Amino acid sequence: MTFTEIKTYPLSDDADVFLTAYIAPQNDDQQFNDKRRGLLICPGGAYAFVSQREGDAIATAFLAKGFNTFVLSYTVNNRNHRGKKFPAQLIEAAKAMKLIKDNAEQFHVDPELIFVAGFSAGGHLAASLGILYNSDYVKAALDIPDGYLRPAGMILSYPVITGGEFAHRGSIDNILLDERDDESKRDEVSLEKRVDENTVPAFIWHTRTDNVVPVQNSLLLASALAEHGIGFEMHIYPYGGHGASLATDVVGWDNPTLAAWFERAVKWAKSIKPDEKE
Repeated sequence: MTFTEIKTYPLSDDADVFLTAYIAPQNDDQQFNDKRRGLLICPGGAYAFVSQREGDAIATAFLAKGFNTFVLSYTVNNRNHRGKKFPAQLIEAAKAMKLIKDNAEQFHVDPELIFVAGFSAGGHLAASLGILYNSDYVKAALDIPDGYLRPAGMILSYPVITGGEFAHRGSIDNILLDERDDESKRDEVSLEKRVDENTVPAFIWHTRTDNVVPVQNSLLLASALAEHGIGFEMHIYPYGGHGASLATDVVGWDNPTLAAWFERAVKWAKSIKPDEKE
């Protein structure tokens, strides 16, 4: 009998930067698992830690819905870990996507249907990859053909997006460090200003009453996507606060209204076809 394989892959010399893969079993009785959609997951944590509630629980939930999943542990900045400036975390996410695509056959995923998902600050990281996958930052760090790292789409849960008026200062400060008060650097990590016609489609959800990452973060991104003709689905829930993850008792929440985001996101991702660019 074969079971789900869970294996960790290093992404750098830093022991805290790695990818954990959750691969569904393949056998004569489960040949349908041979080529699944993939999902790269960026947990939140204000770029100060990597949330466990937005990692393993998300990975196993999507695994059960037909995705092979990959959780990224990336560079953070706190009293025990010296951080790195943007775009260091973006490069780590790009390396993770490259690892998945380079080994798509081994991981039993369709290389054209690998999505990226992120929560809170992890939403900023996921959106960075969905917007800047072909940027000079990434090209300078990785030897890749144009468009190779393009996700099929991005699933953003209460994401940090802007470094401007509605910024979550903790997250933005942790990727700018000593440049946190430099307006040009804050603009550089304001993703609503980086959207263009090559940005990938998005599923976005937020709560109106989020008292940590203001809902305007998602609204700014949605406005930029609309301006550039990029497809998106967005849900703004009237109540619920911040950090719900699955919003079920599995993660210490019990909010059926918010928990509805998960099935909607699955349905959205399964509607995306490999040849779609919006």
